[in-house]
Amino acid sequence: MQPTILIVFYSMYGHIYRMAKAVAEGVQEAGGEPVLRQVAELVPDEAWSEEVVTTKEMMKEIPIANPRQDLEKIDGVIVGTPTRFGNMCAQMRNFWDQTGGAWAKGLLVTKPAAAFTSSNNQHGGQETTIISTHLTFLHHGCVIIGLPYSFKEQMVMNEITGGSPYGPSTVAGSGPPYQRMPTENDLKLARSLGKHLTEIARKLSS
Repeated sequence: MQPTILIVFYSMYGHIYRMAKAVAEGVQEAGGEPVLRQVAELVPDEAWSEEVVTTKEMMKEIPIANPRQDLEKIDGVIVGTPTRFGNMCAQMRNFWDQTGGAWAKGLLVTKPAAAFTSSNNQHGGQETTIISTHLTFLHHGCVIIGLPYSFKEQMVMNEITGGSPYGPSTVAGSGPPYQRMPTENDLKLARSLGKHLTEIARKLSS
């Protein structure tokens, strides 16, 4: 079978967008079908910086996620959200707060789910953001997927990098404009998550 994996994300400066594309590559490597969706924006246009406008233009072809339709007929879900004070961002919370219908139907019960994130610094809430996202997955009945230590890229010591057993991440740096984009190591971990979850989705679906 070809598992369909929903990758739903929010990106303001492009970091999570780049990670999401790498996750999609991993899904494809494992023989799955990635479905990329960005959640709706809540920040008013007049508050956007030039960097945000550039990012929005870059992502304009990616459809806006529909919380009442996009959880139908998928085999797994991967969430990408920047950290906001140790939690998912408001835009992502807004999406999940509208998924009561999917919850009532049990659409995600036994479906694998995972998360990835970014923060301004190495200790900016990456792990708590992923773990707190897991709480939403548990309420939906998902099977939570992390990034096992068998993916050794998360243990490198010769560079600043994201990644933990909870999931991939990247360090955006202080800003704005947060110009430190995901490293190749960060992107490799993101691809690994996409591949890992897709393989599990195939086993669970069978």
